[in-house]
Amino acid sequence: MKPTNENSAANFRKTYSFWVKLASTASVIVAFSLIAMKLFAWLQTESASMLASMTDSILDSGASVFSFFAIRYALQPADEEHRFGHGKAESLAALAQSAFIAGSSMLLVFHSIEQLIQGPRLPSVNTGIWVSGAAIALTLVLITIQRIAIKHTDSQAVKADHLHYQSDILLNIAVIIALLLSGWGLLWADSVFAIGIAAYLIIGAIKIGSQAFNSLMDRELPEQTQQQIITIAKSVDGVRGLHGLRTREAGPTRFIQLHIELDDRLSLLKAHAISDCVEAELMKHFPAADIIVHMDPEIVAKVEGSITH
Repeated sequence: MKPTNENSAANFRKTYSFWVKLASTASVIVAFSLIAMKLFAWLQTESASMLASMTDSILDSGASVFSFFAIRYALQPADEEHRFGHGKAESLAALAQSAFIAGSSMLLVFHSIEQLIQGPRLPSVNTGIWVSGAAIALTLVLITIQRIAIKHTDSQAVKADHLHYQSDILLNIAVIIALLLSGWGLLWADSVFAIGIAAYLIIGAIKIGSQAFNSLMDRELPEQTQQQIITIAKSVDGVRGLHGLRTREAGPTRFIQLHIELDDRLSLLKAHAISDCVEAELMKHFPAADIIVHMDPEIVAKVEGSITH
C-alpha cells in the first residue's frame, strides 16, 4: 500500500510542478507582449482607459515575474533550513500580487479623475479598438492555460495571476466600449470606465490578499476538509476516537496532524499498523500531504479529556 501512495504523491508533485511552471511562464510572455501592444495604442490614442489597461499590464508583468520565481522556489524540496518545505513562497507571491493590483488600481483612479477635470482627447480611436481586440484574444489563450493549471493544482499564485488576466479581459472590453462612446462624443465615458475597472480590481485584490494572508498565518483547512479527514480516519478498523486534529497548507502541501484513540490492550506493533492504515487512507485522498498520526490508548485520551468528533 505504501509504495502505491508514494507513487501517487510523486505523480501529484510532478503534475503540480508541470502546470504551475507552464502557467507562470505563459503569464510572463503574455504580460510583456501586452505591454508592448498597449504602449503603442496609448501613444496613438492618449486614452485614459487605454493607459489604465497598460498600467495594469505593467504591474501584471512585475507580479508575474515575481510569481515565476516564487513558484520555482516553492517547488524546491525541504532542506535542513526549511524542514517543512518552501511552499509558503506561493502565498507570499499571491500577497505581493494583490498589493500590485491594489496599487495599480489607485493610480488608475487618480489619473482618470485628473482626465475628467482636464478633459480627454482621443486622436485615434480605431487603433485602440484593434489593439484591445488583439489583447483579448491573447489573454484568452493564457486564461485557458491557467484554468487548466488551477484545476490540477489549486495553486494560490496561479489563482492570483488568473485574476489579473480575467480583469484584463474585462479591462480591454471596457476600453473598447469607452473608445466607441468617446468617438461618438461621450468623452466622459473613457475616464468613468477606467474608474469602474479600478474598483473591480481592488475588490479582487482584497480577496486574493486575504486568502494568501490566511495561508501565511497557518489558518486551518476549510471545515469541510477537516470533516473529511475525521471521517476517513475514523473509518479505519481499530480507531475508536480521534482528537487533536491540526491542519494547514503551504503551496502544494497540506499538513495534517491528529491523535487516534486505540484499544488499551493493543500491542505496539498492532497500534503502529493501524496508524499506518490511517495515514495510507488519508494519502489516497490528499496526495503529497505531510501526515503525522499520534497513537493514544483510549483510557489515556479519556483521562486527558479528549474532544472526540
